[in-house]
Amino acid sequence: MFLTISTTGNSERPATDLGFLLHKHPEKAQTFSTSHGTAHVFYPEASAERCTAALLLEVDPVALVRRGKGKGRGGAPDAALAQYVNDRPYAASSLLSVAMSAVFKSALNGVCHARPERAQAPLPLRIEVPALPARGGAELVRKLFGPLGWTSVDAVAVPLDERFPEWGDSRYVRLVLEGELRMADALRQLYVLLPVLDDAKHYWVAPDEVDKLLRAGEGWLAAHPEQKLITSRYLSRRWGLTRQAMQRLELVRLAESDDLDVESIDNAVDETTDTEEKPLPLAEQRRTAILDALRAAGANRVLDLGCGQGQLVQALLKDAGFTQIVGVDVSMRALTIASRRLKLDRMGERQAGRVTLQQGSLTYTDKRLKGYDAAVLSEVIEHLDLPRLPALEYAVFGSARPRTVLVTTPNVEYNVRWESLPAGHARHGDHRFEWTRAEFRAWAREVAQRHGYGVEFVPVGPDDPEVGPPTQMAVFTMTAADGSPTRSRDGSGNPSTNESMNETGKEAKAA
Repeated sequence: MFLTISTTGNSERPATDLGFLLHKHPEKAQTFSTSHGTAHVFYPEASAERCTAALLLEVDPVALVRRGKGKGRGGAPDAALAQYVNDRPYAASSLLSVAMSAVFKSALNGVCHARPERAQAPLPLRIEVPALPARGGAELVRKLFGPLGWTSVDAVAVPLDERFPEWGDSRYVRLVLEGELRMADALRQLYVLLPVLDDAKHYWVAPDEVDKLLRAGEGWLAAHPEQKLITSRYLSRRWGLTRQAMQRLELVRLAESDDLDVESIDNAVDETTDTEEKPLPLAEQRRTAILDALRAAGANRVLDLGCGQGQLVQALLKDAGFTQIVGVDVSMRALTIASRRLKLDRMGERQAGRVTLQQGSLTYTDKRLKGYDAAVLSEVIEHLDLPRLPALEYAVFGSARPRTVLVTTPNVEYNVRWESLPAGHARHGDHRFEWTRAEFRAWAREVAQRHGYGVEFVPVGPDDPEVGPPTQMAVFTMTAADGSPTRSRDGSGNPSTNESMNETGKEAKAA
């Protein structure tokens, strides 16, 4: 990818002062290593009348993939190939922004000890980017750069193929900016707006990106008419970070309008006082949702399949309505920890008679698991390789056949809302896959249809209007031979309230 910065001058103010501003000598070609390739800085022309500095970034696609270290859902072969065959080496993006911040760091900060007066004064600049991805087209490019003091914003769409004009334009534009701006201001605008126009970043957007955005946007972003779009795209549409940035930008705008410091108006809250309620951990919300579903189903004898260290078993023991609880896990170490957590060796005889921990594999049929009211698979299926899911399905739904089965699993769509989760990573290193809501529902409905169950879906955690809840839960209920739900019974033999026709039952009758 390629970018040029040009300026003009005269004998009194030579254009070659550009070398001082960029801290790169016009008579040298310099090379810099970056995390994803090699950056070259050279000067195609350097005279008192006109000087041009060029930044050429050679991206190593293999290094880009290796540094991504993405885990989680597997991709199709064409998706894997796209990691190596893409536009990253050729089109300006966040890779070029990062290279600019490394190679022109002092210029971005407006530092030039040799020519301080030149660094603080506007220069006649011409900046050209031959290939710039523009999701929004040339019109969006003009909307973003137009209000920033450039006298000319020339964004020309690049055709897909000049030999076949009927194919139309690509999503790339050739950008030429002309105007009188300070060098630091021009570079900061590019640093922010290149990845904004590409609408993608090659690295995970962490909370410190808000500070980077505000530093680079100082003096121009707070009053920009497209502030919301710029902020959202720069922060990869992470609404938590976007909201934080927008609030801080509003403080900047208010401070500037009243000619005050930001600190002087942002003093309403004592930082030593914690007035916010701490959010309930997702694991606790998940256990609460499971317990509510089990009570609604009237279950007394419950299997916790893949019980791990016994957190759910412990919660079940606190409710006397669950008369028999069996925790099953393939790991003896996990069962040992669960036993210590539950203090089985010090538990009273009556209480101890309600709980059993036993080793077993969930992908094999087990006669010991038959005859129970309900089974819970909480955050279990995503730890299995996809080819082994049919075995688990048969062992639980085909062989054990409890009246009610609860399955919870992460919703991969919600992962973008986790500020501490790197992009492309699964929530746990052992997760073999993480499903979207559509994928999970399709799997659950097929399982229900094959084994005579109906299924309902329950969100667990905050149900985001765009990406759904962090955890998705399927509630399977065994149906009678005629397709109607069976009636679960509580201790007195009365039907439970969870008898409504579920989604699969409705679809079956409609068919």
